[in-house]
Amino acid sequence: MITAEGGWLRDEYGRALLLRGANLGANAKLPTRPNAASHIREGFFDHRRVSFANPPFPLEEAGEHFARLKAWGFQLLRFLVTWEAVEHAGPGQYDRSYLDYLREVIRLAGEYGLQVYIDPHQDMWSRFTGGSGAPGWTLEAAGFDMAHFNETGAAIVHNLHGDPFPQMIWMTNYYKLAPATMFTLFFGGRAFAPRFTIDGVNAQDYLQEHYIAAFQQVARKLADLPNVIGYGVMNEPLRGYIGWQNLARHESRLHFGPSPTPYQSMLMAAGYPQWIDIMRVTPFGALSTARRLINPSRKCAWEACAADLWREAGVWGLDSRGLPRLLRPDHFARVDGRTASFGPDFYRPFVNRYARAIRAAHPGSLIFVHGEIGGEMPAWGPEDAADIVYDPHWYDSLLQVTKFYNPHLGFDLRKGGRLVLGRKRVQASFRDQVAALKDEGRQKLRGAPVLIGETGIPFDLNRQRAYQTGNYRNQIEALDRSLQAVEDNLVSYVLWNYNPDNNNTRGDHWNGEDYSIYSPDQRTDPADLNSGGRALAAVLRPSARAVAGEPLAQSFDLRTGRFEFRFRHDPGISAPTLFYIPAFHYPEGCRVEVSDGSFTHHPEDQELVYCHDPAHSEHRIVVRRP
Repeated sequence: MITAEGGWLRDEYGRALLLRGANLGANAKLPTRPNAASHIREGFFDHRRVSFANPPFPLEEAGEHFARLKAWGFQLLRFLVTWEAVEHAGPGQYDRSYLDYLREVIRLAGEYGLQVYIDPHQDMWSRFTGGSGAPGWTLEAAGFDMAHFNETGAAIVHNLHGDPFPQMIWMTNYYKLAPATMFTLFFGGRAFAPRFTIDGVNAQDYLQEHYIAAFQQVARKLADLPNVIGYGVMNEPLRGYIGWQNLARHESRLHFGPSPTPYQSMLMAAGYPQWIDIMRVTPFGALSTARRLINPSRKCAWEACAADLWREAGVWGLDSRGLPRLLRPDHFARVDGRTASFGPDFYRPFVNRYARAIRAAHPGSLIFVHGEIGGEMPAWGPEDAADIVYDPHWYDSLLQVTKFYNPHLGFDLRKGGRLVLGRKRVQASFRDQVAALKDEGRQKLRGAPVLIGETGIPFDLNRQRAYQTGNYRNQIEALDRSLQAVEDNLVSYVLWNYNPDNNNTRGDHWNGEDYSIYSPDQRTDPADLNSGGRALAAVLRPSARAVAGEPLAQSFDLRTGRFEFRFRHDPGISAPTLFYIPAFHYPEGCRVEVSDGSFTHHPEDQELVYCHDPAHSEHRIVVRRP
């Protein structure tokens, strides 16, 4: 049983837990039938007759993968479950075979000592709007014709765009019409489209009720499994248009490729061609490199070109000459006569509603919550959901966007964003960025424990895939740099990601991403659990696991293999402190120095057990190569 107390995740003995884990896995974003990998168009729109059973892997293969994850020292899995996987066939029609599979694969994870929390995963609303998550029928319910998203600029979708697919272009769907509309309806339909209903119910209530009910089905199915510790609320939620001050202007940082304003997006979706700026990211900001006419064929993103809900809401209309006109440029900027604030006004009420429903199905479960990427969490009050874990995502943002590693170059997204120059300055900046997330969770979420829900690196760095050279030096250095920042702050983390379907040609098969720490295409020895692992020198790190008190400091020097940990013991905890000591870094054993007390090293289990001397308040453990 894992609880959230005093700013830490704790085990049944009261020990503070420093959890290491993996997201499992990116392939769960896509159905197994029909084959819906991001580069395949055939069968893409057959969204009701699909199956998500078997991602991340068939049950008969589970033992191999869980044994590998355990051997790599992972204690926790952030297990991806999409809304589409549960309710793809239609509103209220749940895929019982998928739920049966989900229960069994998570039960098997428990046999390997792996704890699990469920990640209701989405990116940009749905795979039909360039990401993953929501069923296709939600878009149809809003009046969309998904087949015309590409021509109308309503979303950029790999399956419809084809190859080559521009690097990271999928992220620009943040402000494209289809996903922005769906998020606005989901979180703020009552405020911004009060007359738009689905089956007689306001769109906000309709969508939230179905989303929550779907994940209640998951919670009921898993409630008696002891290794299921909790449920996320929503992966990387977006505000849509909520808070947009002027629909005729750009207000997003994600400007590259075709970059329409929201008003231009609405017009293109309604069949009005628009000249759009084509943007390029430079060190000096986003610059327009060209203009392109989008939707010259006058297609509509709305079904039968009729049900444009934003025109019906009075956001735009036609003048006396029949020409379009923006009527309310600040339509989404205010609510109830005051400035609209996504976090407190819309997101926090949803989190509370979701938490109540999930705990009705699975009492005592933890709720994992994070806000918008680049946004701030709203302050939590005593009336809000308790037993919250803050699980923000943190990446080396420059590496993520450019896929180019330079040890002397970094980026800090805070305060408008700035370049960071110099190896030491980059490392210090990364440490401070993670520290800011830790402070935010503990200050705004009433001392909630912090667990980084996603961190990792793209493996296709510097315009090549490492398997082609066999040299993972850049990947190892880049990942080590990121994980040092996390470990310096003594927070738990879950790597993005472990994908059993990763391959040398398509990476993770989703929007050109290649983040998996394992690839079967690079496996050479079936008997070796490490075979197929990528950048393992950085992944397999010695670490404290369960601490009989308060962790004070942790460090690992990848080059020398020196690991050091300090903590202050809690007199009320008699259980020992446990460490993971990977054989990968200490194949010939290790030398252990302790400030007091005694220890036992179990190399066969890659574990070090330390019993402190209660006569001393602070304790120090150092592990070195022989």
